[in-house]
Amino acid sequence: MIFKTYSNGVKTNRDAWVHNFNRDVLAENVSRMIEVYNMEAARWGQHIGRAADLDGFLESDDTKIKWSPTLKQKLQSGQITEFAEAKIRQSLYRPFTKSNLYFDRIMNDRVLVFPFIFPTPETETENRIIWLKVGREWEMFGLMVNQLADQLPQGGSQCFPFYTYDEDSTNRRENITDWALTEFQTHYGDDTLTKWDIFHYNYGLLHHPDYREKYEANLKRDLPHIPFAKDFWGFAKAGERLAEIHVNYESQPEYDGLKFIQNPDVQLNWRVEKMKLSRDKTSLIYNDFLTLSGIPEKAFDYQLGTRSALEWVVDQYRVKIDKRSGIVNDPNRADDPQYIVKLIGQVITVSLETVDIVENLPTL
Repeated sequence: MIFKTYSNGVKTNRDAWVHNFNRDVLAENVSRMIEVYNMEAARWGQHIGRAADLDGFLESDDTKIKWSPTLKQKLQSGQITEFAEAKIRQSLYRPFTKSNLYFDRIMNDRVLVFPFIFPTPETETENRIIWLKVGREWEMFGLMVNQLADQLPQGGSQCFPFYTYDEDSTNRRENITDWALTEFQTHYGDDTLTKWDIFHYNYGLLHHPDYREKYEANLKRDLPHIPFAKDFWGFAKAGERLAEIHVNYESQPEYDGLKFIQNPDVQLNWRVEKMKLSRDKTSLIYNDFLTLSGIPEKAFDYQLGTRSALEWVVDQYRVKIDKRSGIVNDPNRADDPQYIVKLIGQVITVSLETVDIVENLPTL
């Protein structure tokens, strides 16, 4: 085994309630739901005929709370909770899509091993995980992340951290096994090879098209098996650079080939409701005021499952209204109105460099 510990992504089972682009909106939604949950827990605790149908007993208004079998079990066991601002954490909800998450053992169905991977925001500055999409529905892909990561739809995800901690963020330890380090050093005859090098080697190799094609059937039903490639350092250096641009995608330069076409009949406006790519994908209708043209075809070659990185951004950065609860999730930032348009340029840059790196990976 290369990694001692790994984990599914965080499974909330109530995304609309505990995820939101807007921190204040999230706090209001969660506070309201916790109040309802605690009231129902108290009522159930006092209920004499508790053998009665729980579903018929509980508050059923979808605008007040989102129940799940796991949350009902927590209520029946007498668990209560209280809102805490410190539990609002930044997470990667989808590829290149950051969201605020209320990270809590009760309000999330399953937090799994993440309290020991990113126990505090401070650990995000030093720890990284390979967020791996698994399952039969989508092709496998990996993305380097330095935050809490969601349980992706259509099969789920597995997360492989470099460090793990105690829940109070002490006792940091490397998650790659000593056995793996010895095996790699022995195989390549190189005692300078480190666990970080192995981590990056894995990340680089997981991007190799030949690896994905050769083991496509296996990767739909099993975790990746990592071979010893001839050129260890070629994969390790490529993986290190991929990790850098994928984790720090918001710090990359904006693609300078984009043309900003403004509608003179509409007032300047950076707000997004729902973006749309043109049929040939060379331009993006940002809003009524702005169209971005000059998108290079090569940017769409960086695929993460069923979408390219840019298409993930277009799909996720839109105003959504949850049908059942009425909760609004608005990606526009009052403190940074141009965040989304800048993000588009940055993700194009990341996509182009990723494709270049992948095209130049060593042979397996």
